[in-house]
Amino acid sequence: MISYHTCPLASQEGKETGGMNVYVLELARELARRGVAVDVFTRSQDDHIPHLVPVDPLFRVIHVPAGPESPVPKKQLLQHLPEFIANILKFIADEGVEYDVMHSHYYLSGLAGLEILPHLPRAIPMLMTFHTLALMKNLVARDERELEDKPRIDAEFRLVRESSRIIAPSDSDRSYLQYLYQADVGKVEVIPPGVDVDHFKPLDRLAARAQLGMDPDQHIILFCGRIEPLKGIDMLMYAMKIMLERQPACDVTLWIIGGDISQQPDQWSKELQKLEQLRALLHLTPVVHFAGQQPQDVLPLYYNAADVLVMPSHYESFGMAAAEAMACGVPVITTNVTGIASLIDDQHQLLITSVNNPLLLASQMADLLTDEAARARISQDVYQKVQDLAWRSIADRVLNLYQAAIDDVERKTVVHL
Repeated sequence: MISYHTCPLASQEGKETGGMNVYVLELARELARRGVAVDVFTRSQDDHIPHLVPVDPLFRVIHVPAGPESPVPKKQLLQHLPEFIANILKFIADEGVEYDVMHSHYYLSGLAGLEILPHLPRAIPMLMTFHTLALMKNLVARDERELEDKPRIDAEFRLVRESSRIIAPSDSDRSYLQYLYQADVGKVEVIPPGVDVDHFKPLDRLAARAQLGMDPDQHIILFCGRIEPLKGIDMLMYAMKIMLERQPACDVTLWIIGGDISQQPDQWSKELQKLEQLRALLHLTPVVHFAGQQPQDVLPLYYNAADVLVMPSHYESFGMAAAEAMACGVPVITTNVTGIASLIDDQHQLLITSVNNPLLLASQMADLLTDEAARARISQDVYQKVQDLAWRSIADRVLNLYQAAIDDVERKTVVHL
């Protein structure tokens, strides 16, 4: 596997993580449990971390030097790609290792993969998981900093053409690949991300709140994800304001998980500072709490402490935080543009909201918070729905796709001979 711009072990290394980090880590672990040897190549971002880290007996993470061994803005990473590629090829030659399949994550990794393939001792397939699509990000961008440039878009078109297979996380992303990128839909397989259902599971709510120092009697709304404009956190804060104006007696708090709040607020990211200013402007300072990034082993406590998780994204290829919350038996309100929205059936439309519609979201949150019986029933329903996303099942589907791609290459090789 190639995960150029972000390391699957980032959370263990004290760095902020997102869904892609979790995806690569959990998929690699599950494949290793099945006897598949997995090497994940990622750019070295810390010279204090060993270049080769054995995670499990059959799963290694290789931190490859490419540019400074420190964090680099994502849009500057393209210039270090040639060094990354050269050092991967050197590692392969030095180790004398042969691979059966390559799985690239995000477009930068895909570009690296295409350059590496011709130098391998034999032909192997490259599978591509984009995680996000530039054209869709640009469609919903709310800030110039979110706009993706033409080189990335061109790269994604090339990768759609040249990859052996593409894994899309949802039906909607498959359609975007088909209609916006002219993908051959026959080589696009919809396989959603998995959930560690042994880790994310229902716990006693009061016990979870006690461990986190939360009020046992308050209603708690949770957001969990990266702090960036397309996540719609500002819309969620507007909805909170509206709900409290309509029902001033409602005892409710919003907890926002994500972002680095270890420094003083004037040193926070620009987006966190904007949200902090909005919190003050809407007079929500007492009821909106920034909890910062949290390690994976603490997240189940936050999910279980919450009455509802809200995912107000303008675009979300899937939405792993929502799946994790559902695995904990927590109702999720998500916009109708997220991949995970397809798991929610017509009987649970209370859980589907519109983008940038704080009036509707405020009503939906209030309805869930005030109807305890409905909340309990929905909790059980969403818990059952997400069990099919256990990593055991997802890894089987990915492994089957790997084998199909390997078989395709072998057939082409035989025909060529």
